[in-house]
Amino acid sequence: MDYNVLILCILLYLGITILLSVLAFRHTKTKKDYLLAGGETHPSLMALSYGSTFVSTSAIVGFGGSAAMFGMSLLWLTFCTIFVGVFIAFVVYGKRTLLVGKKLGASTFPEFIALRYQSEFIKKFSALVIIAGMPVYAAAVMIGSGRFLEQLLHIDYNLAIIIFGIITAAYVITGGIKGVLYNDAFQASIMFLGMILLFFVTYSKLGGITSAHQALTNMTSLVPESMAAKGHLGWTSMPKLGSEYWWVVVSSLVMGVGIGVLAQPQLVVRFMTLKGPREINRAVVVGGIFILVMTGVAFTVGALSNVYFQQSLGKISIAAVTDVATGKPNIDSIIPLYVRSALPSWFGYLFMMTLLSAAMSTLSGQFHVIGTSLCNDLYKNATLSSNRFSILVALAASIYLALKLPGSIIAVATAIFFGVCAATFLPAYTAALFWPRATKSGVIASMIAGLTSSILLMAFVHAKESTALGLSNLLFGKTTLVGTPWVYIDPIMISLPLSAVALITVSLLSEKVDSIYLLEKSTVNK
Repeated sequence: MDYNVLILCILLYLGITILLSVLAFRHTKTKKDYLLAGGETHPSLMALSYGSTFVSTSAIVGFGGSAAMFGMSLLWLTFCTIFVGVFIAFVVYGKRTLLVGKKLGASTFPEFIALRYQSEFIKKFSALVIIAGMPVYAAAVMIGSGRFLEQLLHIDYNLAIIIFGIITAAYVITGGIKGVLYNDAFQASIMFLGMILLFFVTYSKLGGITSAHQALTNMTSLVPESMAAKGHLGWTSMPKLGSEYWWVVVSSLVMGVGIGVLAQPQLVVRFMTLKGPREINRAVVVGGIFILVMTGVAFTVGALSNVYFQQSLGKISIAAVTDVATGKPNIDSIIPLYVRSALPSWFGYLFMMTLLSAAMSTLSGQFHVIGTSLCNDLYKNATLSSNRFSILVALAASIYLALKLPGSIIAVATAIFFGVCAATFLPAYTAALFWPRATKSGVIASMIAGLTSSILLMAFVHAKESTALGLSNLLFGKTTLVGTPWVYIDPIMISLPLSAVALITVSLLSEKVDSIYLLEKSTVNK
């Protein structure tokens, strides 16, 4: 390892980050600057920030590791993130969010929902969900970076987590959303270059596209019996319809994240930083291409890592990261191990920058949203100083969780947070934009139903969480209260419809709210 080159890369990266942070600090004079970048962000800058915040180390490392386990079936998540996470999010939701948000004078996601329904309870409830849930997602992002730095640089994992978190929080604290946007664009450029090179280097290493995919197809006979029994049919096939793995891929990984992206507070806020709806149209292409490269490459390379490890070690990917003492694999280590083992050292340095960029861009948005939810939405009359202090609180909580969460948790933690956000916020957010008949009572009922059902399903029904929590076993003497297939169906498949039904039913039975804040459709494209 050439430490001189490594140190030079890190210093250059940090130097540019500091420069952009100083620039953002100088342009952050008011609360609106800190929260919404003054509402004048360039569409390409917003699209890169949106994409790099959406795609983090949880996508590259966590979901890349999941692709190594489940195969090319995760490419359905790429399709879902582009169609739902970019096209639907930008064109359908983004324009209305921008216009209604400006009409309301909202600066945060909880404030947006609360002002639409004229409810202080909704604002505080939404803020509490974000403050309680998002640190888990932020911790997952930190874990991805920490595992990679541990593999590549052989440094202590705990130390890597702490240093990484502090650096990210520093530029969010100083520059607010402008610091986030400027650094996101810089980091997105590195991410894009790194993933393009990973794509070409991987196929070159494995003999080309045709040879690599044929080799992966030919490995079907190597699927372990334990995985085959759960529906695994090979790394180039979907799991068996209705099997445990099919439900995990479709309901948890594809639907949970693909739909949950619409109600992510840190992403919704990006739309309100633009000047007008036409800027959103211009951002769609940039956002779509970026997401395609980021997720498509990560999931493809994750699946193809099986070919490399089989050829070099005589093992599939999941076996290459199995702890000898415990017998348990840590799929979060597959992509870092693949990069360190299979690719040239110079690429390891570049990919380290790619992962650092992916993690920092996502964490910065998370810290900003947690901090503003804590300071602006729970408490009134927040100042720039109190906003910055709140981000320190978000940092401390995220680092603590990153050091405590178990292995193979990145994709799971991400899917859980996306699912909870979808069940709690998506019906209310959608109604705030498109259904004037929705009422305050209906929204409150929807949010409570979505959050409560998600928690109960995770605690007593969905096997992955109920086993880890142990609450069902403690109270009832068994891991889950139901049998198959319910133990494999992600909570979002039940909690999101329940939340929507609660909103519609209660709204129709309660008094109509004043709809003066909704805009006519004719104004959307102006």
